[in-house]
Amino acid sequence: MIIEPRTRGFICLTSHPVGCEQNVLNQIEYVKSKGAINGAKKVLVIGSSTGFGLASRISSAFGSDAATIGVFFDKPPKPGKTGSAGFYNTAAFEKHAHKAGLYAKSINGDAFSNEIKRKTLDIIKEDLGQIDLVIYSLASPVRTHPDTGVRYKSVLKPIGGVFSNKTVDFHTGSVTEISINPAEGEDIPNTVAVMGGEDWKMWMDALQSENLLSEGATTVAYSYIGPSLTEAVYRKGTIGAAKDHLEATAFTITDDLKSIGGKAYVSVNKALVTQASSAIPVIPLYISLLYKIMKEKGIHEGCIEQIQRLYSERLFGGDLALDGNGRIRIDDLEMREDVQAEVAELWKTASTENLSEIGDLKGYSNDFFNLFGFKVEGIDYDADVNEMVEIASEH
Repeated sequence: MIIEPRTRGFICLTSHPVGCEQNVLNQIEYVKSKGAINGAKKVLVIGSSTGFGLASRISSAFGSDAATIGVFFDKPPKPGKTGSAGFYNTAAFEKHAHKAGLYAKSINGDAFSNEIKRKTLDIIKEDLGQIDLVIYSLASPVRTHPDTGVRYKSVLKPIGGVFSNKTVDFHTGSVTEISINPAEGEDIPNTVAVMGGEDWKMWMDALQSENLLSEGATTVAYSYIGPSLTEAVYRKGTIGAAKDHLEATAFTITDDLKSIGGKAYVSVNKALVTQASSAIPVIPLYISLLYKIMKEKGIHEGCIEQIQRLYSERLFGGDLALDGNGRIRIDDLEMREDVQAEVAELWKTASTENLSEIGDLKGYSNDFFNLFGFKVEGIDYDADVNEMVEIASEH
């Protein structure tokens, strides 16, 4: 079939298997071009099919020749209907990992569930024995608690008052004012239940209880802080409450791992175009301005550049450079004073009329479509492609 992008708001309803494969290949080639990383050899990535999770799996496999197990929740294709981008990404990753002689197995299902945890533990036990590195990179709007069956839904709201600021529709370039009502009722605890650290700890407890973590095993979860421009809706909003919980959980997990000399860290990453960030008002406008400035300064990074640097310089480079709260700050280039001062200045005048000049809306839009395998260089989108791709080892 010939596959074209069909969008609804910040979601693309179709994805292109050949474009997704090329995206994965581009990331593999980048990691290989940067040289070997003396990193973990047996890696579990929870939330492994897109964004930072996919970049982590690629960096482990093609930077450190690691055996990887990926857990993800994605829609497989049906005849005449495309699968989700994460499904095609995983199929492409496995194909090229196996071609390179690397162990790679993938588990498609709800990572929050006891069933998927059990399945993962059994595969580790059978195939790898123990895990050296656990990456926790889940981004889901809902979670069904595995023990109680209660279904929690996260919300994106400020806390304490209405938030009003500019945002952009990245499809049209229209800059408008938006207002978001504050959290109410159970909004905060529900968001923490979905996006906080409880599930991360459940994974680590399950692995440790069955002796599946190697001596000195490390686990890393991903977070974001961002500038004062976005903090009312992000870091000081409901999502920020969840991130606070996630970051506090790192210390709890580190205490739990003392017996094996293990450590848990949170890495604060850069603002990037992801399916999750596209849904957050204000963030697309901020990223459009940020990208322009960082590209002009020659310090722009995408997911793969961020994670390759996290691995090579921080996690396995001998200098974690932790901040005062014990976090790894790989958002250091985004948060540079000169970068943030220029973003704040541009923000004041940003409008529908001038955004194409002062921002990088085209870069934002391209990155969004790239997530789904579209607008990828070198792909013939008029060609007939087979949507019925399979993941070699899917469990």
